[in-house]
Amino acid sequence: MTSNHGTDAADRPDALPAGSVDCHVHVFDPQRHPFAAGRSYTPAPALANDLRAVQDALGISRTVVVQASVQGTRTAALCDALAALGPERARGVAVVDHDDSGPSKLDQLQACGVRGLRLNLAVTGQTDVTAIDRALRAQAALADRPGWHLQLHLDSVLLPWLAETLPHLPGRLVLDHFGGLHADARRDPPAAADALHRLLDSGRVHLKLSAFYRASAAAPDHADLDALATTLLQRHPQRLVWGSDWPHTGGGHGPRDPAAIEPFRTVDLPASLRALRRWCGDAATLRQVLVDNPQALYGFEAVAGARTAP
Repeated sequence: MTSNHGTDAADRPDALPAGSVDCHVHVFDPQRHPFAAGRSYTPAPALANDLRAVQDALGISRTVVVQASVQGTRTAALCDALAALGPERARGVAVVDHDDSGPSKLDQLQACGVRGLRLNLAVTGQTDVTAIDRALRAQAALADRPGWHLQLHLDSVLLPWLAETLPHLPGRLVLDHFGGLHADARRDPPAAADALHRLLDSGRVHLKLSAFYRASAAAPDHADLDALATTLLQRHPQRLVWGSDWPHTGGGHGPRDPAAIEPFRTVDLPASLRALRRWCGDAATLRQVLVDNPQALYGFEAVAGARTAP
């Protein structure tokens, strides 16, 4: 993989807490695991060794590999990536076909290091709330296992509906990428931010402060996210985790063409981590987001001095 992700030693941020977790990455190995037909884009290879090098340079020792939409519902690529990274370093979030996912398959995924399932409502562009509700309930039932959760990638327009639906769902939820909110609140429905706070107040929902560039128009320092991020951290520090979204898909211009390899975005990850440090405000909160919360959520081995998040 040749794209620049801003990880030169000279650009490294201050040392991160021991046991820091990047809670949202993807691994692409199309030579061994071809992408699904009908995908919306085609990324370049981004291998487990590439990921390890990027994270080592940043001082990140643990990670969560998320199955991407281009990989469909075949989980072999995810399990191979988790095996390559090792159980001390990696956990996974899988995408499965509800009709082909009995307890034995979920047990196999658990053994691979999977700790959740993902429902991607953003990429599908599904707008039929009845169909979304049916898919959400089915996947939530599958993910209702000890130590597991259902991860949702959704648009902010669905947050008020999700807040009303949560009491009728089993298990825990994790929301991708600021829950679909934007730095510019005019891009979100008026009730979306309040709905997100209600979801986090429930005690059953975690939020990923991830893929800052999806919410922000002010890279690399993302100062336009200051108000949103600091409010979230002040109100819900025990419900938040961080994710880089490496290797940063979506770097092309114009309509996506799955017949062509799409470039990755160039992202300054040290700058992103400096922004996170700024929003956290102190070392204890930074450790909570990078170590304590993900350690409890994904079942990593405890790091000395870490707290157990509720």
